Amino acid sequence: MSHISRPVKAVPRDGARGDARRERWREHREARRAEFVEATVRAIGKHGAEVGMDDIAAEAGVSKPVLYRHFHDKSDLYVAVGEWGADLLMQRLRPLFHEGGSPNQRIRRLLDAYLGTIEQYPELYRFVVQRDFADRPVRSDPVSAEKTVIANSLSRILGEYLRLLGLDSGGVEVWSHGVVGMVQASGDWWLDRQSMSRSDLTDYLAQIIWHAIDGVLRSAGLVIDPDEPLEIGEHGLRVVAEADEEEADHG
Repeated sequence: MSHISRPVKAVPRDGARGDARRERWREHREARRAEFVEATVRAIGKHGAEVGMDDIAAEAGVSKPVLYRHFHDKSDLYVAVGEWGADLLMQRLRPLFHEGGSPNQRIRRLLDAYLGTIEQYPELYRFVVQRDFADRPVRSDPVSAEKTVIANSLSRILGEYLRLLGLDSGGVEVWSHGVVGMVQASGDWWLDRQSMSRSDLTDYLAQIIWHAIDGVLRSAGLVIDPDEPLEIGEHGLRVVAEADEEEADHG
């Protein structure tokens, strides 16, 4: 009688099954945390920056003990909400750093995106900036982290332009952090006062920022029209309008 061999089904080891369960549980907890953060953002929109845990639990449709199973304390939830807001802002700003156009257009786009976001979520902005909700010192400050990311992005762009112009780029980090701080402080004032339109505030801030850049350029003997489009090519910076006119004349 011939022996017929049958394939043997592999049986997962207990360790492998345990790892899979832990991964599924981790993913479930992350998904629940994300749901509760979004519920907190909605509750802030309804009840303002002074929102309480009862309001958040009601918006999420759970009890407060359920919230505390996913967040160590109120400060943990505060940090998670702050990170949600910072991610939202960077999703809107990041693509704009690399869009073309004139210096004025680029400056205004970034300013309008920032001011538009805090105008859309004023209570969320106050919740994060004022930090009244946090019941103890937080392990990380989402506001500082956000400002650093924006300033670093701005530093890279300014540094690239200055080097292409043959200028010293050693001060770009100082300038970038100064600009970001000024814009944030102006945004704080504007949200509280609302004494001018967003468009007017954008105009004023854009004028201040451009004149600061223009001062650095003029000190090096360079004059650039802020309304002429610039682009970076293989031969460095060029003013698009002037270069295109020259090509048309030669053609």
